[in-house]
Amino acid sequence: MTDQNEEVWVGIDLGTQSVRALAVTASGDVAGAGSRTLTGRRDGPRHEQDPEDWWTAVGAACREALRDVPAGAVQAVAVDATSGTVLLTDDGGRPLTPALMYDDTRAAAHVQRVNEAGGEVWRSLGYQRMQPAWALPKLLWLLENHPHEGARLAHQADFVNRRLTGHPVAADLSNALKTGADLIAEAWPADVLDALGVPAGLLPPLERSGTPLGTVCAAAAEATGVPEGTPVVAGATDGCAAQLGTGRLTVGSWNSVLGTTLVLKGVSDELVQDPFGVVYSHKAPDGRWLPGGASSTGAGAISRDFPGRDLADLDRRAAEHEPAAALAYPLVPAGERFPFLAPDARGFRLGGTGDEADDFAAVLQGVGYLERLCFDHLDLLGAPTGGDLTLTGGAARSRYWCQLRADILGRPVVLPRQAEPALGAAVLAAAPGRDVAETAGRMVAVKAVIDPRPQKTGVFDAPYLRLVGELERRGWLPAETAAHARERTSR
Repeated sequence: MTDQNEEVWVGIDLGTQSVRALAVTASGDVAGAGSRTLTGRRDGPRHEQDPEDWWTAVGAACREALRDVPAGAVQAVAVDATSGTVLLTDDGGRPLTPALMYDDTRAAAHVQRVNEAGGEVWRSLGYQRMQPAWALPKLLWLLENHPHEGARLAHQADFVNRRLTGHPVAADLSNALKTGADLIAEAWPADVLDALGVPAGLLPPLERSGTPLGTVCAAAAEATGVPEGTPVVAGATDGCAAQLGTGRLTVGSWNSVLGTTLVLKGVSDELVQDPFGVVYSHKAPDGRWLPGGASSTGAGAISRDFPGRDLADLDRRAAEHEPAAALAYPLVPAGERFPFLAPDARGFRLGGTGDEADDFAAVLQGVGYLERLCFDHLDLLGAPTGGDLTLTGGAARSRYWCQLRADILGRPVVLPRQAEPALGAAVLAAAPGRDVAETAGRMVAVKAVIDPRPQKTGVFDAPYLRLVGELERRGWLPAETAAHARERTSR
């Protein structure tokens, strides 16, 4: 039971479908929670939201979260947001355009120009090239299609932080990565932006995540219930906040988020360079690096291929098929992003018996194989991978799938008691003046540790290597990654 007189820190998660607010104590207990739904507009490559809806939802979610929390208990607030979501505002912070969401790709025609102008910087940062959904191409599209005299660029988190403080704020380096921020210099690459015609003064200043940005103003206090004068701390992208929310921030630790698709993010002392262009690195509040990537495989293949089924029953039946007779590459959307870049990749299933349980087992195992291939690729790049591995996301609710992933990876997996971006944002709110890794460690509790079953050692090696060979044969997986996967398996 949470002592309602304890100090709390507020984390606000701006997601795609909802805003969630958590009031969290220093020991990780949730003193209050609130959420409100969001809606957007999708049309082909376009995905927009109304920024004013974010603020309305933030106010309602925060008031709900703080309903039973004494005003004097609230110590600070921080916001995380979807990566690459941007808009133009006027000088007073009012929206001039809709928000172009993280997966909006209408700016694809600007990508080549962005990569020609900034290629040297992008290579120095290890990710090689920008992609159509990144924020800098979208900024060029906005400048081309909207009047912008006196306009300012705002990332999703910047917009809300401006409303919280009542004055212009810096952007955190995490959200600014896809807008072209040089995370090594911790500055905007002026020559690149000049070459692209980005007006001077359009971009916000930059600060690391965990840096105080100001305090909650009177208008925001009335709207949100967060007391006036509460410090507002620079947040991060939702992916980085999810990593912080696992509490595992030592070098070599990783968080694997398995929802509709699979996202991996880890911690390293050195910037990870990926000549294949599938791994990119954010900067942690302490100056370390958070390398990672997002695959297009994931649990979305289950909701698509086994709609309305009793998944617990399928889990039990799948346990009789280890390994499955079928071999699956369970791609959700077309095209792969990590651990290899292949826009023409398509999912497949080879062989099998036609038995539903075997087909289901093949999907579970196929996702596990891709996760293993991600770690083999990261090892090829020299990224440290030997620390704790936490499993989060909707798929972590399946204890069987977590066990299966531990068996396939051949390593223990950690299940946090509660892991979500809003918790990571609360960690950042508590970070100023503290060691962020120690703060996260105190605020995040472990629910369970699952060890690989000794009797399953090596059972999944042959089908894993068969999938590696098939991906290489189809021209999607680079030979270097395939060879390294075989070498690691043979150790």
